[in-house]
Amino acid sequence: MAGNVLPKPVERLINEFGRLPGIGPKSASRLTFYLLRAGDEQALELAEALQTLKVNTRLCSVCYNITEQDPCPICSDDGRDSRLLCIVEEPLDVVAIERSRAYGGRYHVLHGVISPVEGVGPDDLKVAELVTRLERDNFEEIILATNATLEGDATAFYLQRRLALFEIKLTRLARGLPVGGDLEYTDEITLGRAMDGRQEMH
Repeated sequence: MAGNVLPKPVERLINEFGRLPGIGPKSASRLTFYLLRAGDEQALELAEALQTLKVNTRLCSVCYNITEQDPCPICSDDGRDSRLLCIVEEPLDVVAIERSRAYGGRYHVLHGVISPVEGVGPDDLKVAELVTRLERDNFEEIILATNATLEGDATAFYLQRRLALFEIKLTRLARGLPVGGDLEYTDEITLGRAMDGRQEMH
């Protein structure tokens, strides 16, 4: 029986790429061999970028978005509407909404959705931090901007029940968004209209 023909460093990088979401064994192999063929400078710049990513980024202690400074630039911006709070699933959703230029309030990033199939419950999300924030700050409206998926809907309905005690106006993005779609892949115009046409949750 023939032994493994790949050097261990190559095999290790293929395995690490394969652990990334959306990267299968073939893509992991292609990326690894591309870096082997590329000049030393490109491979080293990638390694440095990964190291810088982990060393120089953190979660904002207010909204839990990814940031270099704490609090993040959005939370530090006195020009934003402090009465509005938009709750999103992931940091990429903040990027998508900011790109639409239809919203000028604050954010709270949950870092996931409730998904019993994957063993993710409310305690695995930034829900407790959200409740603490609502107890501390004076928001007039909470916008639930979870994705139009089963998990996104389940998370929105859980938050609706959990936040009912606060007697704050609760709205959800209008359904101009495609069902089953993610905010990060939605074009700016559609996302802007969904923000403008948000509806109160009862």
